Amino acid sequence: MSTQTVEPKSSANLVQIGSSIEETIQARLAEERARLEREAGIVQREVHHFKRPVERPFTAADRPNTTLLFGGLTWKHEKLVHGALEGLGYRAQAVPTPNVKAFQTGKEYGNNGQCNPTYFTVGNLVQYLQSLEEQGMPKQEIIDNHVFFTAGACGPCRFGMYEAEYRLALRNAGFDGFRVLLFQQSGGLSQSDAEAGLEMNLDFFLGILNALNCGDVMNEVAYALRPFEAEPGAADRALDAGMEHLHEVFRKKQPWKLEQGLAKYLGGFSDTAEYLGKFVNQLKGDDYLPALEHCRDTFNTVELDRLRIKPIVKITGEFWAQTTEGDGNFNMFKFLEREGAQVLVEPIGTWIMYMIHQVIQKYKDFKGLDEGAVLPPIWKLGTRTRIELGHRQKVAKLKLAEAIFKNEYHKIVAALGGIAHHLADQYELQRLGHPFYNSRAGGGEGHLEVAKNIYYSNKDLAHMVLSLKPFGCMPSTQSDGAQSAVVSNYKDMIYLPIETSGEGEINAHSRVQMALGEAKNKAKKEFAAALAATGLTLDQCRAWVEAHPESKRPLYHVPHTQGVVGSAANFVYHISNRMKQEVVA
Repeated sequence: MSTQTVEPKSSANLVQIGSSIEETIQARLAEERARLEREAGIVQREVHHFKRPVERPFTAADRPNTTLLFGGLTWKHEKLVHGALEGLGYRAQAVPTPNVKAFQTGKEYGNNGQCNPTYFTVGNLVQYLQSLEEQGMPKQEIIDNHVFFTAGACGPCRFGMYEAEYRLALRNAGFDGFRVLLFQQSGGLSQSDAEAGLEMNLDFFLGILNALNCGDVMNEVAYALRPFEAEPGAADRALDAGMEHLHEVFRKKQPWKLEQGLAKYLGGFSDTAEYLGKFVNQLKGDDYLPALEHCRDTFNTVELDRLRIKPIVKITGEFWAQTTEGDGNFNMFKFLEREGAQVLVEPIGTWIMYMIHQVIQKYKDFKGLDEGAVLPPIWKLGTRTRIELGHRQKVAKLKLAEAIFKNEYHKIVAALGGIAHHLADQYELQRLGHPFYNSRAGGGEGHLEVAKNIYYSNKDLAHMVLSLKPFGCMPSTQSDGAQSAVVSNYKDMIYLPIETSGEGEINAHSRVQMALGEAKNKAKKEFAAALAATGLTLDQCRAWVEAHPESKRPLYHVPHTQGVVGSAANFVYHISNRMKQEVVA
């Protein structure tokens, strides 16, 4: 009887058989998927993944024929930025304030699932370029002779995706090849080489920062005066005249340069000397102060009725939603003023100070980590000293930048008569916000939304805090969760978060009206308490004002009384104190 031996199959054969079986499975799955899709009437489309295009560079040779487009702020900021850019030798144009049509355009040409600031700003650029084409400008000329300048960032906020969204929407709208230029918020004072069409150097950033700071303060002054103006429109007329004057000053301002003779004498140190000279000129020069004082005098012609009871509403929230003055936040500022509120807007300067503060905090947290998980032992004095000196040097530079920026901002506040508020202290904001929202958490406004709610409510600066943020914004959603704990700890706080989108304006306004009604009652009770505490009547207060016409002017200083928020209530206490002084005299 013979036996048959079975030879074992080689590993190569086994792999081949396994591969064949997998291919058969995948083929049958594809056939079944295709059958199901045919039955369901689903049309399979070819997928085109977006990749960042390699753009034609914007060079110095392009500058005379290329218009630099920008936008996304208030018209006050944009007008001064426009003047600063023209003063630096650029052709510049601010795109209009985004409207609902821009939102719809952004949704048409962009990705799904973006937040509404993306749709508004991206769609607004596409809409503006389409308007140029409708006016008769050839598409290729639009692409060749325009560039868009905007900010870039990273992190959990979808703001980091704006650049890709601009490029995708432009391509989908037929403007493939249109150039988008970015500056990184954390990129420092020099972000381009000398041959670039847009030189983001010290002159550039000083010009932009000065424009933003002046825009901040002019904007706040106008919002502070408008609710109390005796003649409707007087504050806006003063604002318009002041903005025109400031725009011309920025447009004619030339960057400071080292004299040629001195530069030759300094030799290799001339660049350093010029760099330092620009800083000294910024700190000690008075290029803008006379113009700001002119604006101050123009504002001071507006007659005010300070005895009007107005609840103060502080605006916070996501950067773009709390800044824009159009459909992007349901025209909320105009609505609040129509409803009888005094709006306290948020300056861009707070965000700049926040970014500096966050870098300082990062340096403190990461101190010594380059050398290992823990600091070297104390007996390694050389290594410990090097780490300590390096850390102190980094922090000192940023502390200096912090002090300089704050000083420059407050110099503008003083030049405009001290009507606007000083910048909130970032270290106090961190102390207030950290127990509710970890100050190391990035994205969106971080701990600022929570901290500002506590700060403005507890410092007697606002009757109500209104937080404006995009629908579905992840950082703002986290902040709202923390705000519930804040409100439970501060029982008298009036806080309202509003999510903005391209629609839902009536619902948002209705919610604001309800909260504002509570703030109005708070302001009225405060005013009545002031009259009762001083023993004055409203008629007596008005008679005192008529006898002291200087008190109707914006530059007339009314001290802040502790525990009192409203302008009218503070004015009553001031009148009472003045009456007592006059009796003594």
